[in-house]
Amino acid sequence: MWCIYLFITWALLSSLPQMVGVVGLEVHAQIQSTSKLFSGSHVRFLAPPNSLVSHFDASLPGTLPVLNRRCVEAAVLTGLALNCTINRKSLFDRKHYFYADMPAGYQITQQRVPIAVNGMLVYSHFEGRRRNQVVTKSVKIKQIQLEQDSGKSLHDDEQSQTLIDLNRAGVGLMELVMEPEMCCGEEAAAAVRELQLILQALGTCQANMAEGQLRVDANVSVHRPGEPLGVRTEVKNINSVRHLAKAIDYEIQRQMEVLQSAGKVLNETRAFDSKSGFMPEPNLPPLFVYESKASVPAGVDPAQVVVIDRLSAQLPELPSVKRTRLVETYGILQEHSFTLVNEDGLMDYFENVVQTTKAEPRKVIGWVIKELMGNLNSQNLKVSQSPISPCALAELINLAESGHISSSTAKQVFQEMWKAPEKTVGQIVKEQDLWMINDKEELQKICRRIVDSHPEEVQIIRRGNKKVLNKLMGEVQRETKGRTDPVQVRAILEKMVS
Repeated sequence: MWCIYLFITWALLSSLPQMVGVVGLEVHAQIQSTSKLFSGSHVRFLAPPNSLVSHFDASLPGTLPVLNRRCVEAAVLTGLALNCTINRKSLFDRKHYFYADMPAGYQITQQRVPIAVNGMLVYSHFEGRRRNQVVTKSVKIKQIQLEQDSGKSLHDDEQSQTLIDLNRAGVGLMELVMEPEMCCGEEAAAAVRELQLILQALGTCQANMAEGQLRVDANVSVHRPGEPLGVRTEVKNINSVRHLAKAIDYEIQRQMEVLQSAGKVLNETRAFDSKSGFMPEPNLPPLFVYESKASVPAGVDPAQVVVIDRLSAQLPELPSVKRTRLVETYGILQEHSFTLVNEDGLMDYFENVVQTTKAEPRKVIGWVIKELMGNLNSQNLKVSQSPISPCALAELINLAESGHISSSTAKQVFQEMWKAPEKTVGQIVKEQDLWMINDKEELQKICRRIVDSHPEEVQIIRRGNKKVLNKLMGEVQRETKGRTDPVQVRAILEKMVS
C-alpha cells in the first residue's frame, strides 16, 4: 500500500510543470556629484575617515537639508534614458529605522511618490551552445527614487569594537526598482551590466561596483508556471555582476530543493508597509520639475530649477543605439558590437582605426578584438593603456592591405610594435627586412631551390597527391619568413612540378 502511495505521489509530481525562478532587482546607484544630496560636503572615494562630514551629515541639532540640484538632474536624465514617466511633483519622506551609521535615526527617501516611474530597460545576453546567439529582452522599471546613503560601519574584531565613518552618510543615491520579470542569474547580470553602461554614458553614476557606487539587492522566488508567485527571499548588497549571477542561481536552486523536500521558504521582504515607519519629511517641500522653460512659473529663474526639455537635449548616444549603429554602419557582427561597446574606450579606438585605414571594417574588427584585446587582456591593461595607438594600427593594416607586407608578417610586426611602441611600423619592417618579395625572378629562384631539394615530395605530387604541395609552400614561407604571396607561390610551384 505504501509503495502504491509513493508511486502515485511520484507520478503526480513528475506530471507537474518544472519550477522556474523569478527575479526582481533593487539597484542603488551612487550619483556622480561633487557634493552630497542635502549638504555641501564633498564626495570622494577613500578619503580619510570622517573628513567629509558636515553638521547636517552628523545630524547636529538645528541643521536643515538643502537639496542638491545636480542630483535631481541626474535622476531625471536617468529616468529619460530608461523611458520613465517623470513625475512633475515628487515628495520626500523619512524612513525611520536604527542603524549605528545613520545618526539621524531615519533616512530621507522618496519611496511613496518618487521622481520617476513606469520605465523600461532593454538588455541583451548571449545564448546557444557557442554563446553567439544574441537574445534581447526587457524588464519594467517600477520607479526611480532619490535617497540618502548611510555611513559605513568598520568592525574591529580584535578590539571588539565598531568604528563609524560618516563620509558616505548623505551621499545621493538613485534607487532603481525592477519588476520581478527575470528568470535567472544570467538575465539579471545582463540587465545590470546594461544599466551600468547607460549610467556611465549619461555620467549620472560611475557605476564601479568594486567601489560601492552600484549595489544590488535581488528578490528571488520560485514557482510553477501558471501558479501564484512563490515566497521571496532577498540577497543583499551584491558587489559584482559575476557574483550577482552566481548568488541568484544559487538561491533559485536552494529554494527549489527546499520546496521539493516539503520545506518552507522563509519570507524576507522590504516592500512598503504602513508599519515600516514612514512619515513626510517636514524640512523639505515637494520637489517640482518642469516640462519646458515656458512652464516655469513667473518670477522663478529657469536656471535654478530642473527643466526636462533641457535635460532631454543632453541625452548622449545610449549603449543599445551605439550597438545598432555599429552593426548598420560597419557591417560587423552583432556579438562584436557588444564587445566594442562593453569595453571602455574600445568603440572609439575601433572607429578611429576605421576612419584612418583603407581596409574593410570587418577586417579592422579582427585586429581590434583578436590582436589588440588579446594583448590587453593578457597584461590586464585598459584600452587607454594600449602602447599601440589607433593611428599606428591603421598604418600597419594599410601596409598589409596594399601588399607591402603579408598578413602573417603584419601580426609579427604588431607584436614588435607592442614591445617597442616608440618605433614606427616602417622602421620595424625595414630593420627586420620584412617587406614582401614581389620580384618574380627572385620568387622563381626561391621556389626552384625548394623543388630541387624535395624530389620525393615532387614525385608524390606528380602522382596526383596535390596536398603535398602545401608542404612545399610552407618551406617557401619559412625560407622567406612569410614575405611571399601564397597565391603567387602556389602558381609558380604548380608550374614547376607539373
